[in-house]
Amino acid sequence: MGKVAFLFPGQGSQSVGMGKDVESDCFSRADRVLDYSLSTIMYEGPEEELKKTEHTQPALVTMSVALLQMMQEEGLMADFVAGHSLGEYSALVAAGAMRFEDAVYAVRQRGLFMEEAVPNGEGAMAAVLGLERATLETICTRAYEHKGIVELANLNCPGQIVISGSAAGVKEASRLAKEKGARRVLPLQVSGPFHSSLMKPAAKKLATVLAKLDIQDANISVIANVSASRVDDAATIRENLIQQVYSPVLWEDTIHTLLDNGVDTFVEIGSGNVLTGLVRKVNRKVKAISVQSKEDVMKVKAQLEGVSE
Repeated sequence: MGKVAFLFPGQGSQSVGMGKDVESDCFSRADRVLDYSLSTIMYEGPEEELKKTEHTQPALVTMSVALLQMMQEEGLMADFVAGHSLGEYSALVAAGAMRFEDAVYAVRQRGLFMEEAVPNGEGAMAAVLGLERATLETICTRAYEHKGIVELANLNCPGQIVISGSAAGVKEASRLAKEKGARRVLPLQVSGPFHSSLMKPAAKKLATVLAKLDIQDANISVIANVSASRVDDAATIRENLIQQVYSPVLWEDTIHTLLDNGVDTFVEIGSGNVLTGLVRKVNRKVKAISVQSKEDVMKVKAQLEGVSE
């Protein structure tokens, strides 16, 4: 019997209207913790408001955990959990390592700190398609020496890597990547150079927030972004969340770790289906399912229980 992993999406998966048809107390609980109506921004927008990092991050955690609750009510459990960037907080809630309210509060602060870390326009990110990791690493080192900080930020799947750093560094690395035969280089519409060393001031502030929160040992193994390895103990979880802000998201490696541990069914829980697509690019043979509504929960239940529809 194969194993099941629950995956939780990160920034970029949000959309206006998310959660509107999901019956859960998570939305009102998030509003109470944050002391403003996050749910209204999720349901009605405007999109510009939802796209602000300080709103996007708690919105995505709220949506994921609301759907997770429905899964749990149907008796659906995972053998492993993982989340892409801020999705790791949703994964930690699923693993019993963090309370939902604490996760929502922490990612709201995380979003604010990330916004503040680098003045607008000074940082950038770009997705590079069609280059090997080692080639792009060499390119970044060269660009770094001549123009400024640029580093690998999200190693998503074969041939899809996001770079992050100073605006000048990312521009130079993008130019060199095209010269080296990258299929495409797409500048990302983001407010800062996430998952680069320029985020260290944000990590420092986040550390003080996390120090006050109750983080427990996980009761389901979490595959951490920073190491792509299994983590269960509270101290390592806390340290990983701090490092994660300025370290690359090792997503392709995370999927390989799950595959190596016998996972053959991946269930993405939350807004959008970005991670489902990335899983398929790593391994086409596994089952990858996206859960974005109550109907999806019931479909997944039927599949996981082997019931033919």
